[in-house]
This record gives sequence, structure tokens and C-alpha cells, in this order.
Amino acid sequence: MERVGAFELTEGPEYAYAQVANHLEKRIRAGELPPLARLPGERELAAEYGVALGTVRRAMQEMRERGLVTTTPSKGTFILRQSPADI
Repeated sequence: MERVGAFELTEGPEYAYAQVANHLEKRIRAGELPPLARLPGERELAAEYGVALGTVRRAMQEMRERGLVTTTPSKGTFILRQSPADI
């Protein structure tokens, strides 16, 4: 398993939510966050990434649109299995 470097929010043209989503995607693809694992809650992720709660919520929406996670109300957000072609 390859470790992904620490997250650092950068200034520039890329939105903060996209930076968070991209970092989480890298962690998933590196195996750091395994399939079917539950992601930490939105508030915990906001604290971990040093961003607003709304930013994390938009990042989770982006991750769902990319087919990387699914969110079940009252259960949490879970990483979906990735096909070998996706990795």
C-alpha cells in the first residue's frame, strides 16, 4: 500500500472541494482507504482537512458523482469497490 502525502489546501484555480475530493480519491486508489470502509463523518473530515463543513459536503457530492462512494442516510458514506480498469 502506497501512502498518500498530507493534504495541503492551495490557492489557485481549483476549488477547495475539488482538492479535498482529489486527495480522498488518491487515498482510495492507493489502498489507504479500502473498499467498503466507512469514511469519517463530515465534521471530522472538515476538521482533518481544515475546511468548512459545506466544502466537505460538496466534496462528498463530487465523490458520489465520480462513483467512488455511496452515502446511506443515518449510516454514513462508504467506499465502493473499484474495478481493476478504474484503478
